[in-house]
Amino acid sequence: MSKLKIFIAGHNGMVGSALVRVLQTQDIELITKDRKKLDLLNQRDVQNLFNNQKIDQVYLAAAKVGGIHANNTYPADFIYENLTVQNNIIHSAFLSGVKKLLFLGSSCIYPKNANQPIKEEELLTGRLEPTNEPYAIAKIAGIKMCESYNRQYGKSHGLDYRCIMPTNLYGPGDNYHPENSHVIPGLIYRFYKAKKNNLPTVTIWGTGTPRREFLYVDDLARAAVHIMNIDKKLFNKHCSLMSSHLNVGSSKDLTIKELVEIIKKVVGYNGEINFDKTKPDGNCRKLLNSERVNNLGFKPEIGLKDGLIKTYESFLKINANF
Repeated sequence: MSKLKIFIAGHNGMVGSALVRVLQTQDIELITKDRKKLDLLNQRDVQNLFNNQKIDQVYLAAAKVGGIHANNTYPADFIYENLTVQNNIIHSAFLSGVKKLLFLGSSCIYPKNANQPIKEEELLTGRLEPTNEPYAIAKIAGIKMCESYNRQYGKSHGLDYRCIMPTNLYGPGDNYHPENSHVIPGLIYRFYKAKKNNLPTVTIWGTGTPRREFLYVDDLARAAVHIMNIDKKLFNKHCSLMSSHLNVGSSKDLTIKELVEIIKKVVGYNGEINFDKTKPDGNCRKLLNSERVNNLGFKPEIGLKDGLIKTYESFLKINANF
């Protein structure tokens, strides 16, 4: 019997790398393609991959991602590239007969003023956070595309396309760009540079009062594989054709100020912290309700401090020349 062939789109990214770490321990055939060999923005190239490889399952982790600054600076890039990549992969997967696909979204799909903790039902109930609206719109479209293909072709073609919405992720393989990164890698970079250069202060965007939830990326990867392999009848008990996504979070949040203090200690920086209150905070709170995925048997294993230590160790291995 031939091995299951699984394609990870975006395998070099933080999430894709974590999926590789989890899946390579299983008796399967992993399919990955570098950007030089496969342009996910090119529909013909993507379709050729699916036609030639006879893929059984797809993990769609490829995405253009970034923090508040990147989303505000490149909104056209964020909506175009994310829509195009996910459209190409989902449609090509369908055309080539792939019956199982997992789409990875983001918690920014939910309204700015969603009830907390945020349940899956909050989707499309209000206005989005303006700073990352283009990215969120693309991810919402990805969810609805999977739902629509399930609705139209689920019975006739046996499609089973699932979606998970992770909370804020961090871990090995993150983007540490000083301006375009997310909050945790951005803070690690700033504190490391300040420590290395003996700077007396580090300036942090915003007031420090917003609350955020974080999940170590390897926990997310375990959740993704777990959800992909859950029996369809059991999965459908917790989802529906019009609400097929599952939240995946740690169910714990903290203020940005508290996060800053933890990272400061992990890095070993001894200077002062200045909060620039002229910069945007984003949502005041964003905590996911992860009861559904918990009831399906997934619980995170790695706490925030341990995860930050692991993340900083991986940062030092590849960025010691910063």
